[in-house]
Amino acid sequence: MTDIIQIKPIGIIKTSYEDPSGMPIQGRFKDDVTGRIELFPEYWDGLKDLDGFSHAILIYHFNRAKEANLLGRPFLEDVDHGIFAIRSPKRPNHIGISVVRIEGIEKGAVVFSEVDILNGTPLLDIKPYVSHFDAREDVKNGWIEKHFEDGSYPKRVIV
Repeated sequence: MTDIIQIKPIGIIKTSYEDPSGMPIQGRFKDDVTGRIELFPEYWDGLKDLDGFSHAILIYHFNRAKEANLLGRPFLEDVDHGIFAIRSPKRPNHIGISVVRIEGIEKGAVVFSEVDILNGTPLLDIKPYVSHFDAREDVKNGWIEKHFEDGSYPKRVIV
């Protein structure tokens, strides 16, 4: 299948990060920063009942990524890995995901913490994080595991 798929953003993600410097590689490593999703009005009704969840999965477009590579060097490593084994924005379809903590729901907006997304990023979808569905046991973490061996967060957490 080689058809082109068109996806329309449902809103814009607002954060204090204008560029990747100072941004954590994963939002859970810096939980004192908040962001805001501003949904386009035609999607506001979709927020009904999201306030019953503590976390959400945001799916968004890495709109500033200008290239796509099949190999990339993640922030924690000095060697290249396959693009599907890392979370680089330089992916074939420039799609990103983040698990965020919901801090509040307002009319047409979601305030969240655990931010690792650049300001102005187009939001494609929101899904509730459900531990019964999303958490797994017996997880293998591939090349990343060695960065957590001592039980602490990796040394190079902020880019």
